[in-house]
Amino acid sequence: MYHYTDFDAAFIKERNAQFRAQVERRIDGSLTEDEFKPLRLMNGLYLQLHAYMLRVAIPYGTLNSRQMHKLADIATKWDKGYGHFTTRQNIQYNWPELRDVPDMLDALGEVNMHAIQTSGNTIRNVTADHFSGAAADEIADPRPIAELIRQWSTDHPEFQFLPRKFKIAVSGAAHDRAVVRAHDIGLRIVERDGEQGFEVIVGGGLGRTPMIGKVLYDFVTAEDLLPTLEAIVAVYNVLGRRDNKYKARIKITVHENGIEDIRARVDAAYALVRSQFTGIDQQALSRIEADFAAPQYKVAPTDAYDAAYQNDPLFRSWADTNLSAHKQKDYAIVSISLKAHGKTPGDASAEQMHLMADLAARYGHDDIRISHEQNVILPHVHKSYLPSVYAALRAQGLGTANIGLISDIIACPGMDYCALATARSIPVAQEIAMRFDELKLEHDVGPLQIKISGCINACGHHHVGHIGILGLDRAGVENYQVTLGGDATQDANIGERAGPGFSSEEILPAIERLVHGYLELREDRNETFIECYKRLGAAPFKAALYPEAQSNAA
Repeated sequence: MYHYTDFDAAFIKERNAQFRAQVERRIDGSLTEDEFKPLRLMNGLYLQLHAYMLRVAIPYGTLNSRQMHKLADIATKWDKGYGHFTTRQNIQYNWPELRDVPDMLDALGEVNMHAIQTSGNTIRNVTADHFSGAAADEIADPRPIAELIRQWSTDHPEFQFLPRKFKIAVSGAAHDRAVVRAHDIGLRIVERDGEQGFEVIVGGGLGRTPMIGKVLYDFVTAEDLLPTLEAIVAVYNVLGRRDNKYKARIKITVHENGIEDIRARVDAAYALVRSQFTGIDQQALSRIEADFAAPQYKVAPTDAYDAAYQNDPLFRSWADTNLSAHKQKDYAIVSISLKAHGKTPGDASAEQMHLMADLAARYGHDDIRISHEQNVILPHVHKSYLPSVYAALRAQGLGTANIGLISDIIACPGMDYCALATARSIPVAQEIAMRFDELKLEHDVGPLQIKISGCINACGHHHVGHIGILGLDRAGVENYQVTLGGDATQDANIGERAGPGFSSEEILPAIERLVHGYLELREDRNETFIECYKRLGAAPFKAALYPEAQSNAA
C-alpha cells in the first residue's frame, strides 16, 4: 500500500491543527454554524439528524491492520463502539462530540489517515475494485493510478469549489466491481496493441436523475491520463450548473451539451494544459507503483482446506459463497460479510474490527479492503489458513455465508441517522434478511442484489440493484418504490420503476412475492434473477408484485 512521505505527514498535521482552531472558535461562539459549515465539510464533518458524523477516507478501499486497529480504537474512545462502512469505501462515525473531532483526526494522522475531501463540492475519495491486486481476471492493479489521482486531486487549487461533488472510480479487471459507469468519471484499464491504457467514461451517476456514463475516450495512455482528467474537470467547472444544485452534476452537463460537444471542449482544454505535465506525474507514479508490489506468497499444501471443505458443511457453504478466485491458485480472496441477518448493513463493532485486523496481520499479508458493497475483504489468504479464518470470523458474528445473496443488501443509513432521508432503510434491509433466512431460501435463490436508499439521493445505489428499493415520504407516510433490472457490473443498467409504491408494512410481502415469482419463472437453478429478468422482461415480475392489478385486469 502507499506509504506517507514526510511531506504527507506534515500536511495532515498542519491541516488538523488548522481545523482544531476552527472547532475551538465554533465552541466558544466566535463562529456561527453557518460560518463553520464550509470549514467542517472540508474536513469530512457533517451535522446529521441527531449528532455530528465524521466520514473518514479509506482511499481506494485499502488499509492495513494497524489502521483498522486505530479505527476500532476511535470507535471505542469517541463514538459508541462501532463504525459504518459506506458505498464510497469510507468509514463513518455517527456519534462524535464536536470537541472530540480534532483528537479523532490526530489519531487518524498517527496511522496515515484523514477525512479530507470526504465531503464538499470537490473530488471525493477515489474508489477502486476491492479485489485489486488479487483478482484472477485482473489486467493490472488499478490502485497505483488511483493513488496518483488522489494526490493530484487533494487540495487541487482549481477544484475545491466545483458546481457539485465529484466522484472517480477505477477498475483494472474484465469484471467491473467498482461500478465505474455510475461515476462522474469512470476509468477502466484496457489493452490495445500490447499497451495498457484507460477507457475514460464520463457523466455517470445515480441520485435524482440516474444516468449511465458515456465513453469519452476508448484509449488514453498513462502519460496522458492526468492531463485528460484535468481537462475534463476544468470543462465541468466552467459548464456545470451552479444555478440549480439538482442539475449541477456532470451527468447533466454531458446530457445537456452532448458527448461530442463535451469531447471537443475537453480536447481544447487538454491542448492548453498538456504542457504543464512534464513527466513529474509519471515519476511519482513509478514511486507509487513500488509501494504496491505483490506480497511474498506462501508456498504450502492446501490439505487443511480440502479436508474442511469435504467434511464441514458450514465451512463448505461459506467457502462456496464468500471466497473468490485469486490469481495464485493456492490462495483465495475472502469476503467478510457485514450483513449478518438482522444486523445493520455495513456496521462493524470495535471488537470485530480488531479481529479483522488481527486476521489480516496473521493470515492475510497485512492487507484489508473495504468494498462499495459495505463488506470487508482479505484479498490474500492461503487456502491452508481458511479453516482457522472461518472459525475466528464465526465466533465474532462475521461468518455469515451470504456474499452476493439476497441478504447481502446495500443500504444507506436512512432516516435513522441522515437529515436528508425521507424514509428508513435499515429496518427494511433487516426485515428482508431475517425473513429469507427464516425461509431458508437465499441459497436456493442464488445471486440477487437488493439495494435500498432512504431518499432520492440514492446513497444505497438502488438504481443499479437487481431489485432496488427507494424510500420516500408520501404525506408524512413512508412509501417504498421498487425498481427492477438494475445492474452494477460492466453491463451497467438503470432499473425500471415497477409501479406504485408500498407502505412500510407492505414492502416485505411485496419482495417475497417478487422472489417467489422469480423462482417459478426461472428456467433452472442456474438462471439468476437478473438473467431471468433480461430474458422475460418486466411484465411477469410486475405481475408478481401487483397481483391485485392482474386480477382486476382479468
